[in-house]
Amino acid sequence: MGNIPLIGGLSALFGIIVSMCFEGQSLLFTNALLGTGAVLALTGALDDRFDLSVRMRLLVQTAAVLTMIYCTGVYVHTLGHLFGYNLELGTAGIPLTLIAVVGLLNAFNMMDGIDGLAGMLTLVSIGAISVFQGFSQWHSVILLLLLAAALLPDLAANLELVGRKVFLGDAGSVMIGYFLAWTLIQLSQQPHPHLSTVDVLWCVALPVLDTFAVMMRRIRAGKSPFKPDRGHIHHIMMNAGFSAHTTLVLLVGLAMALVCMGTLTRNLAPGSNLLTFVAITLIYVALTGRLYRAQQARQPSDATATQSLAPMIAHLHLSALSYQDPDEDSDEETVKSSEQ
Repeated sequence: MGNIPLIGGLSALFGIIVSMCFEGQSLLFTNALLGTGAVLALTGALDDRFDLSVRMRLLVQTAAVLTMIYCTGVYVHTLGHLFGYNLELGTAGIPLTLIAVVGLLNAFNMMDGIDGLAGMLTLVSIGAISVFQGFSQWHSVILLLLLAAALLPDLAANLELVGRKVFLGDAGSVMIGYFLAWTLIQLSQQPHPHLSTVDVLWCVALPVLDTFAVMMRRIRAGKSPFKPDRGHIHHIMMNAGFSAHTTLVLLVGLAMALVCMGTLTRNLAPGSNLLTFVAITLIYVALTGRLYRAQQARQPSDATATQSLAPMIAHLHLSALSYQDPDEDSDEETVKSSEQ
């Protein structure tokens, strides 16, 4: 596994940049997004190679987000119409934007735990954005459509459908989350948006739910929220006995089901769809936390059972080494007598 190249993300970024050159758009937002996204992708590639510290990665990610805000003036300045009020944030939305972008790009990075998962969830999110935004507005998500096209060869190779296996790497997963986050912010902060702030949550529901659940569990356990463990949903499912392929299919299906729920609730009274998302979040946090604790509780007993069996296994191994088959001795004597 260590010899598998981590070039999927960098190749996808190169494909997007080349495609945008031929596409002919020269918008300030798009150019700034590609520039800062390239910096994050290169940082991710360095992290793949040299294992950078969490502080260094967060510093670069924060600088990229603040650069985008400074260059484009785009950030979360309103939460839209909720519970009968227009919730305007003004400049107070800048720190919220920083948390949202850094949170989402790390959410996709954390979901890149089994072959094809981050890429497939990206395709689900892009499809959801297209549905919420309206297919007639495809030109507003041209960058994401190019991202989807660039990911298809990587997914085929990652799932070993064609050619040699490659991994997306941190360069790819971070880039994916970054592009999705800024596109969602830009679409939801327009004067008359097709995509509300709550719709944004449903478009990336599974990565957001899982990252929130994992970080809450780590904080409650007194650990750093950025300290890696095997507590993500794909780890829990595989520890429960599901294969990697089955886990991939089930999680993609769950992500699509969450998007469908979002489409059904978006026409409810303002705020009701947000309450629905909060309820789903609480259920997800409680369920995954309970499953993780149950699996962790079984591990010590499994380890104790293994330790108790170890002396018996060693004894059987020594007995097998010292054992001689009596038929084998008689065969040797028969051969010797025949030779005489």
